[in-house]
Amino acid sequence: MRNMRAGIEHLGILSGVFNQYRIFYGEDNDLVRCREFLRERLEKDESVIFLAVEEGDDALEVLGFTQLYPIFSSVSLKRHWLLNDLFVTEKARRRGIGAGLLNSARQLAEKTGAKGLTLETGHDNENAQKLYEKFGFKKHTEFHYTYKL
Repeated sequence: MRNMRAGIEHLGILSGVFNQYRIFYGEDNDLVRCREFLRERLEKDESVIFLAVEEGDDALEVLGFTQLYPIFSSVSLKRHWLLNDLFVTEKARRRGIGAGLLNSARQLAEKTGAKGLTLETGHDNENAQKLYEKFGFKKHTEFHYTYKL
C-alpha cells in the first residue's frame, strides 16, 4: 500500500471511490457527475487529492482518498488547507489507511508553508474524531457558523 497524489490520469480509478464516498453520505449513485466534478477540480488545479492505492496484478486498486482545497487566512497572510473529504473503502478499514492519508495532508500543509489544516466531521462519527484528535486536531468551539443555501 502506498499514497500518491492524484492527477488527471487517475480520474477513472478515483471516480469510483469518490462515488462510493458520496453514497456513504446519502447521495445518489452518479458516477458520471462524480467524474465531471473531479475532472474540473483537477484540470483547474482547484484541489489536491491523495490516493491510498494497492498494486494489483493489472491495475491500481484505490483503498481510500483525501481531497484538500486551498483557502487563505487574511489575518496571518498564509495559505490554509481545508481537508474536505477523507474516505476509506469498507474492506480497507482498520488498516491505518486513514492515518496515512492524514499524514499526506499534513506533509502538503508543511511543504506549502500553510498555517494549518481544517476539517469537519459529523458529531456522531466518533471513530473519525478519535483519529483526528490523535493527529493533533482540536475541536473548534470559538468560531462556528454555517449558512446553507
